[in-house]
Amino acid sequence: MFTQPPTPIAATLLAVASLATASAQAAGLCSARSSATITPVVELYTSEGCNSCPPADQWLSRVKAEPGVVALAFHVDYWDRLGWKDRFASPAYTQRQTQTQAGSGARFSYTPQVLFDGADRPDWPSLNVAAAAKRSRSAAPVDVTLMRDGSHFSASVAALPGAPARLAAYWAVTEQGHVSNVKAGENNGVTLKHDYVVREYRPVAAWQAKADAPAALQFDAALPADAEHPREVNLVVVNADTGRPVQALKIGC
Repeated sequence: MFTQPPTPIAATLLAVASLATASAQAAGLCSARSSATITPVVELYTSEGCNSCPPADQWLSRVKAEPGVVALAFHVDYWDRLGWKDRFASPAYTQRQTQTQAGSGARFSYTPQVLFDGADRPDWPSLNVAAAAKRSRSAAPVDVTLMRDGSHFSASVAALPGAPARLAAYWAVTEQGHVSNVKAGENNGVTLKHDYVVREYRPVAAWQAKADAPAALQFDAALPADAEHPREVNLVVVNADTGRPVQALKIGC
C-alpha cells in the first residue's frame, strides 16, 4: 500500500502539534473528565499494626486490574500504641473512618474495613469489585472535570438532574508500591506491601448544588511526586447528607 508523504505544511503542523503536546506534558499539564456513570469507590481502612490487615491490603492491590475504580487505603493510627507505628497512619484518617459510620451501616470502627460506594462490606474477601461495579452502574448526578498544573489541581463540579441538594467532597493523593519491614507489634518480622496508600487527604466543606453554578475546587499537593511510587490525585464527590459517593475522578498524569 502506497502512502503519500505529508506536504511541507502538513509536516510543519504535525511537528508543531507534537511539540505543543510534549511541552504541556513537560510543564505538568493534564486533565480528565468523569464518565456518564458513577465511578465506583473502594475505601480500605487498614494498619501495619493489625495482623488481619495484610490479606485486605493484598486484595486491594488486585483492584489495579480494574482501572475504572477509585481505590483508597486509609491507614488508621489507633493500632500504633501496640508496638509498631505505621508510617502512613494519620489521626485524620481515623477521624474519617469514624465519620463514615453514620452512612455506611457499620456499628463501630474496625480493621480491616472495606467500604464500597460508602457501604460497609465485611464480605470483602468474596467481593468481586468488577461485578459489583457493573451492577451498581447508574447515571452520575454530577459532572466533574479535573486539571493538573504542576502540583496544583483544580476541579469543576457541575450538578446534573438528580443531584443531591448539598454536595461535599474530599481530595486524596495515593501512591503505589510501598514496602515496609515491620519490626514490632502483631506483624513483627513481616514484610508488607501496599498500594493505593493515601498520603494526603483534604475534605471539602459542603455546598449547595446549583445546575447553573458549578463549584470550583482547588488543591495543592504538598508532597512532591516520587517516581518510585506512582501517584494519583483523586477527587471524590459525595452527597453531603449521607456521605455516599455520587462521582469520583482520578488523575495520574
